Amino acid sequence: MKLLDTLHRWTGGLIGLVLALLGLSGTILLYEHLWVGVPGTGDPLRGDLAAVAATTEKLMAMPGAQGIIYADDRFGLHQLRFEEGAGAYASQSGEIAARWASQWERPELWIFDFHHHLFAGDNGEWVIGIAGLAGLFFVISGVILWWRTRRTFQLRLWPRRMSRPAIVMHHRDLGIIVAPLLLISIVTGTMMIFRPFAMAVIAPFGSPAEAAKAMEPPKYESGPLTEKPDYTAMLTEARRRFPDAEFRILSLPRKAGDPIGLRMKQPAEWLPNGRTTLAFDAATGEVLGARDALALPSGAQAFNKAFPIHASKVGGWTWRIILTISGVSLTLLGSLAVWTFWFRRPKPAKRTAEKKTVLVST
Repeated sequence: MKLLDTLHRWTGGLIGLVLALLGLSGTILLYEHLWVGVPGTGDPLRGDLAAVAATTEKLMAMPGAQGIIYADDRFGLHQLRFEEGAGAYASQSGEIAARWASQWERPELWIFDFHHHLFAGDNGEWVIGIAGLAGLFFVISGVILWWRTRRTFQLRLWPRRMSRPAIVMHHRDLGIIVAPLLLISIVTGTMMIFRPFAMAVIAPFGSPAEAAKAMEPPKYESGPLTEKPDYTAMLTEARRRFPDAEFRILSLPRKAGDPIGLRMKQPAEWLPNGRTTLAFDAATGEVLGARDALALPSGAQAFNKAFPIHASKVGGWTWRIILTISGVSLTLLGSLAVWTFWFRRPKPAKRTAEKKTVLVST
């Protein structure tokens, strides 16, 4: 138990700040659609084919346009992507509402980048994944360590005093209350970073091998991108194949030989941008292939539910409030743990007395 306590404290002192910042940034992103502050974010969705096709043709004709993230029920603006990280918000009729030259001009973009990559691309993802595994260890070890002091439990939203013993007791008792919520947030977040971990989590729902194979993006050979792709024809064919699905993301080829990609979301899908995909030849506009997300193996479908659960894309306000509690608690637990570990560490002569205080104090 002493070894477990030491590992819990030292790992928290080293990783706690990363988890605290992830909790804070994640909580902010839960309400992104409410604070973006661009006119038109609350516009009702117009999903009819004619309107979407006309706007797509208009927006994709702009110089440097690389793709569109279409508006949805929560966010009433299209997001247009340009080269070198530039972008724009546009109304559903195709009028530009805001434009930026880099992500640093839009707080929702750089906060998202921090939460997902720590501003460090793939290397940042590895750090986040390691922090996620450490967070899982914190929850499990914290529950074990709490059990021996369960009789002194007192729920407080904030420590009684900013002394180390009071903060430790607050950390212990708040942690046991929010442990189930933290477990959900940490597990779903880590699933999106570490594929082997995700396969272990979805194993009860289906074959991990089949799920991994199904989640690999199909490879298609496409001709060179034509000067004027017929987006209306592509969207018409996509709607014919999946009549109930919403248009979610249109992407031009990133390199030679790649097709034009279109992602759609069927009503039964939880993932906000869907996993129903079509690939079009960039030269001719012909369909090279299509994948129905609802026909994927059960394990792959279980994996596709991780992000909407993690980001509160399902469950309405009830689930968003629950995840807010989880995010705020993670921020509080992580930041206070780091502060007490590095700046409120007791002198060696006082540690024994302090441990007794934590164990018996009410």
